[in-house]
Amino acid sequence: MVTTRPQSPAPRVRDSTTSAVAEITGELVALSRALHAEPELAFEEFRACERITNLLRRLGFEVRTGVAGLPTAFDARFGSGDLEIAVLAEYDALPGIGHACGHNIIAASAVGAGHALARVADVLGITVRVIGTPAEETGGGKVLMLHRGVFDSVAAAVMVHPGPVDIVGAVSLALADVAVEFRGVETHASAAPELGRNAADAATVAQVAVGLLRQHLASDQQIHGIVSDGGDAPNIVPARSEMLYYLRARSAESLADLTRRVEAAFAGAALATGCTHSVRTVSPTYEELSPDAVLAAAYRDEIAALGRTPIPAAAEESRPLGSTDMGNVTRVVPGIHPIIGVESGGAVTHQPQFAAACVGPSAERAIVDGALALAGAIARVATDDVQRARLLDGVARRRSGIGDAGSGGDGAGSVGDGAGSAGDGGSHEGEERA
Repeated sequence: MVTTRPQSPAPRVRDSTTSAVAEITGELVALSRALHAEPELAFEEFRACERITNLLRRLGFEVRTGVAGLPTAFDARFGSGDLEIAVLAEYDALPGIGHACGHNIIAASAVGAGHALARVADVLGITVRVIGTPAEETGGGKVLMLHRGVFDSVAAAVMVHPGPVDIVGAVSLALADVAVEFRGVETHASAAPELGRNAADAATVAQVAVGLLRQHLASDQQIHGIVSDGGDAPNIVPARSEMLYYLRARSAESLADLTRRVEAAFAGAALATGCTHSVRTVSPTYEELSPDAVLAAAYRDEIAALGRTPIPAAAEESRPLGSTDMGNVTRVVPGIHPIIGVESGGAVTHQPQFAAACVGPSAERAIVDGALALAGAIARVATDDVQRARLLDGVARRRSGIGDAGSGGDGAGSVGDGAGSAGDGGSHEGEERA
């Protein structure tokens, strides 16, 4: 299938976006460094939210905070065009290793792209929204905001994420974040062990069962887990244990199959040890990324013009990210989540060495290039009559309930019910977070 490649915007548009980013590069770098120096965890990003929104207000955006009932979420608007474009900012960090996923770069590049597009909003006939989405690492901020209507009028949603290499049509895995609790009976481990039912044993049996299950998984399925509670003292038979698991798969259907099999292992462990068990979801389910083909093609041209060489499109499917709540957005709204390369000395996201790489000259170039490439990609589609009509039609179709406009506007996509799970698990080379 041949993908339409929108033409480069008029020179005056490109000159305007380039100069807009150049004018505030110092402020973007300062913002990124400040966020990096004071990392905040999911739903606790109060200083980050204040810093970002203060800069956006100074740049002329109308800013609302606390949107969708989330104290650290924001929505900054500029312009009044009928084509509504969302540039998404992330700014939460990881426990213990800070901004090892580079969300400081994401936030700064989002402000830069938003400012560049604001400079040409009237010419392009767009409304620019920089949307602050908290709790990407765990908690599913975008999923909550999606279900609470924040994206209802958005025609396209874009963002960049740092990684060791440039990837345009980045894909990710769907993810479920589940916790299983086993309940047994306490007793003295030496004086009356026969009276006990060991919840820690249930966790052990579950780990063995899940471990054996791994040899029968489909190639796209993954399981990661830890024991978060295994008892309090060696001489007390544990009455409670808990395990936390991330389940991943390439599609929602494959994830549902994996979840069913893992939950069967939990049930068997409880039965074998005479315990009871309960399974709960921790955060909303993260769906797989479904990048819009036209936006991706436009971004590829823009990033190449900046002197970057992304991996070939044919190789993208073999390099999935971890998982991200941006996947849920792209299943409903045409969008992209490309990876912007940062020189990291071989480190990948969620490693301390990658956190160190997210400040410095390479990180600063990523901020600027990411902002310019996103702005350029949007300018291309906004000035292409066919693509503009497609994006506007997608909004109209969603509002009328005819279907979704994600996945390149082909009507394939779904808004989940937010009752699944999320999280931040490990990541593969070149990728995103969860």
